[in-house]
Amino acid sequence: MFRLLAPAKINLTLEVVDKRDDGYHDVRTILQAIGLADVIDFEEADDVTLTVEPEGAAPAEDNLVLHALHALRVATGTVKGAAITLRKIIPEAAGLGGGSSDAATTLLGLRRLWELDDLSEDNLFEIAAKLGSDVPFFLHGGTALATGRGDQLTKLPRPADPLVVVVAPADTPKDTLKTARLYGMLKVQHFTDGSRTNAVVRMIENGNSVNGFLLNTFEFVAMRAHESYEWSCVLLGTTGVSQRLLAGSGPAMFALAHDQELADTVKERMAKAGYIAHVVTLLPSWGLDGVESLGGGG
Repeated sequence: MFRLLAPAKINLTLEVVDKRDDGYHDVRTILQAIGLADVIDFEEADDVTLTVEPEGAAPAEDNLVLHALHALRVATGTVKGAAITLRKIIPEAAGLGGGSSDAATTLLGLRRLWELDDLSEDNLFEIAAKLGSDVPFFLHGGTALATGRGDQLTKLPRPADPLVVVVAPADTPKDTLKTARLYGMLKVQHFTDGSRTNAVVRMIENGNSVNGFLLNTFEFVAMRAHESYEWSCVLLGTTGVSQRLLAGSGPAMFALAHDQELADTVKERMAKAGYIAHVVTLLPSWGLDGVESLGGGG
């Protein structure tokens, strides 16, 4: 048996550039993995089983972990089984990429468990892309510029900003169609050319702080999409942070903090207001870059 971590992500920028002919949208976004993670245990077994903890979180019958397992079986022709235990830590349906990270980590874990040494990185990315636009990112993690549907990735250095505070409403509704709904709310006037993201990429490459220069197109429609958005903004605005931003499609939000004292203050105030709050670091790459998803053996 061994254990891997499936970290969450935030979008340091998220610009929607245009709507594609296939119904998807072209985006230009900087994805950043953070030190808030689900935990997945893998064990050899004759059959396929998935146990989700705590009970009722991310129901097993339609879980991306199983989607990833079956996709890997189809792609490789293996009939091996696995006993998988998923412990959910990342708030669900909050815009933090928990399901996508679980899927990518499952691909990495099963490749190791089933000894699929001949499975190329390109093949793994192809499987991941079919599971969701964010899934390929989580095969490497770290920091990346994502274009196209979000699945065309360019690695970036880790930003200079040391800490991030992530907050999510304790009663986040589990809306599986949330992202599609927000895209549907966008109008042509909300589309941008990606230049803000390009500027933030240059700041990261030069080792400069990006705090105060972040952007998320979904903030144009967030007040209509999420009941918690306005109040979250008000509360975060009282904590002394330079900027607060929607995490992906939300409703979770985040703020970068320049030191531990500020980060702890933000966490404490938001937790007292009934939010799920975490102070975490910005993570480096893992997985296909040689580190087993920041997890160890069991």
